[in-house]
Amino acid sequence: MKAVIYCRVSTEKDEQASSIERQREELISLAASSNIEVIDIIEERQSGYEIERPGIFRMLDLFTAGEADCLLVQDETRLGRGNTKIALFHHLQKLEVKVYTLSQRGEFQLSESDGMVLQIVGIVEEYQRKIHNMKIKRGMRRAIEAGYDPGKNLSNQQAAPGRERIDFPIQEVVRLRNNKLTFQEISSVLRGMGFRVSKATVHRRYQEYLSLESEDISR
Repeated sequence: MKAVIYCRVSTEKDEQASSIERQREELISLAASSNIEVIDIIEERQSGYEIERPGIFRMLDLFTAGEADCLLVQDETRLGRGNTKIALFHHLQKLEVKVYTLSQRGEFQLSESDGMVLQIVGIVEEYQRKIHNMKIKRGMRRAIEAGYDPGKNLSNQQAAPGRERIDFPIQEVVRLRNNKLTFQEISSVLRGMGFRVSKATVHRRYQEYLSLESEDISR
């Protein structure tokens, strides 16, 4: 396994400096005794309640890139406290990152209450995905009822390599808007077609289109 060592104290006080040094030394020893390769050691002096920490983002980048697959910390509070701790453990679970702590001398086990919270968060996320998919289907159904033919878009996708695929069909947006679809429904249709675009972007591009049309007419 390849690991990231994460050490944290909450202040810049001198007594905290010795604490972070002790964390680092003990975690390096834990890695050696467990035959774990350490690829990075991250040290921070920030509150555990604060989620916007440079070291946290650096750590998550390493895991996302697949450069490491486990995390070594003194105990769960070094990673974070309160809601920040729950959010980070949830993210690490989704990345399938194993967490090892000195306090448990091995793979970390969440408390029953924290485990229950993460289970609830997972259920909520699943239902959010279901709602999102239902919104896409609803928007697509309304678009088809308004005359949209998805087959035409699919037949033209191969002719739009690279970045051009990101450019969504503004003419379809105009036509769907003329058929009384909301921008939220139109963006859902576009996402269903494979265009990663937000409601705000659709609205902005639509307004730009109308502005250009007005300029052409005035000329």
